[in-house]
Amino acid sequence: MDKTLHLAIFGFAFVVGIGPAMSQSADEPTRDLLASQIRDQGFTCDKPKGAEREVKESKPNETVWILTCENDTYRMTVIPDMAAKVEKLKK
Repeated sequence: MDKTLHLAIFGFAFVVGIGPAMSQSADEPTRDLLASQIRDQGFTCDKPKGAEREVKESKPNETVWILTCENDTYRMTVIPDMAAKVEKLKK
């Protein structure tokens, strides 16, 4: 998928409120989109296991997620129309 289209779809999901309102069973698209974005930015995320939104850390237009992958865990700050801020967390 074209990176620009991918980011547009990802941003649209959050603008319309799909991301924060997802149930556990619908979490897979969020987890997979975050994993794809992190890989596009040069990080490794083999087999994403989960994505949890950090409500207290998030701000308007800055959604913070903890992305758990098979190999690592990351804190991602997703900002519309920008690359995510990524911090690798210690296991």
